Amino acid sequence: MYNPEIEAMSRTELEALQFLRLKQTIRKVYENVAHYKGKFEELGITPQDIQSLDDVKKLPFTKKQDLREHYPFGLFAVSMDEVNRIHGSSGTSGKPTVVGYTKNDIKNWASIVARSIVTAGGRKSDVFHNAYGYGLFTGGLGLHYGAEELGAATVPISGGNTERQITIINDFKPRGICGTPSYILNIVEQMERMGMNPRETSLEYGIFGSEPWTEEMRATLERKLDIKAIDIYGLSEVMGPGVAIECYEAQDGLHIAEDHFFVEVLNPETLDPVEDGQDGELVFTTLTKEALPIIRYRTGDITSITREKCKCGRTHTRMSRLKGRTDDMLIIRGVNVFPSEIERVLLQIKGLVPNYQIHLIKKGSLDSVELHVEIEKQLFEEVGEDLGHATIQKLKKNIQHQMKSSCLVTMDTIIQKPGSLPRSDGKAKRVLDKRNLAQEVS
Repeated sequence: MYNPEIEAMSRTELEALQFLRLKQTIRKVYENVAHYKGKFEELGITPQDIQSLDDVKKLPFTKKQDLREHYPFGLFAVSMDEVNRIHGSSGTSGKPTVVGYTKNDIKNWASIVARSIVTAGGRKSDVFHNAYGYGLFTGGLGLHYGAEELGAATVPISGGNTERQITIINDFKPRGICGTPSYILNIVEQMERMGMNPRETSLEYGIFGSEPWTEEMRATLERKLDIKAIDIYGLSEVMGPGVAIECYEAQDGLHIAEDHFFVEVLNPETLDPVEDGQDGELVFTTLTKEALPIIRYRTGDITSITREKCKCGRTHTRMSRLKGRTDDMLIIRGVNVFPSEIERVLLQIKGLVPNYQIHLIKKGSLDSVELHVEIEKQLFEEVGEDLGHATIQKLKKNIQHQMKSSCLVTMDTIIQKPGSLPRSDGKAKRVLDKRNLAQEVS
């Protein structure tokens, strides 16, 4: 389902299409969403003031808090009898940020995801194993409808029940699989515990996302499963999975579906545009959404973009793999650390499995980090299952040295035996903040 008329458009043609759709979107939110009309009036602008794509900078930003303040349906641009589906993402307040879709939104989304699966190496003849969770979360149904739109035989197994997943993979022989990278790694580890070789399955490619993951995690998954591990990006507020995806040929940045989403990368402090290739905050404006069109949505995701044509032939802007999130960054004794950087370092150290937790704690009045890691089963057996063994202590010192050198933070390292840390059936919880708990206890 590669569509060169869209995916290999010239920049001039693409920007003309974007501007046409942008004008339609702006008019829609101005006329149908009180929140946006009020924001336009505060800024002293009307839809007629947007005369080019560059005029996007005149438009107001949207934040996750705006969706929470208008919970549940206050930002919808259509009446409820036109809403065909409702999704949501979990929020800190306990209420989800709610996203609506018209019938046409669902059709467009399915088409975008079908295109994404092809970009990742998928074919109509595939059996496609969908291990994303189904429900309010957009991952499961997003990939499901896209795979069906492509024509693949879609296995809606969802997350969890790992041994059953393995049985289905062995019996149905899927060519493609999708899920969170931490859960797919969980499947791999269970295969190994069952005496299987994960490299001997029928799988050839995997589409992984919904949580941050590193090049080191990619290398681990590709080595253990003998597949191409492809990064997919999306967020429910903008659409869901399929906003951008890597290509099978290059794996060199994620191709953004620019015919549906207008992208900006801005300095998160000044909100000025950054140059291509420089890191900044990813900001999206939807161009075709009907139920919940969204203007200049600040994702909080840190990345960079390039507009160079990819060797696969696609011309749409590519974004780098996420470097982190503005709200995920840890500040430890004045040092900024992204969890993804900790993972990158850990996965280069031999003797460890790619499963870990970062515990943020208090030592007196100072913030500190405890890094909980697991050793490989083979190493555990070699040291006689003795975590006090000199080899383990040497490994511990090496971890601390590598973390201090790369992340500039001293981390207390706690080495645990194989299988002791929680495994994920969906998104892995890597960071546990225990600092407030320590204050309450004291």
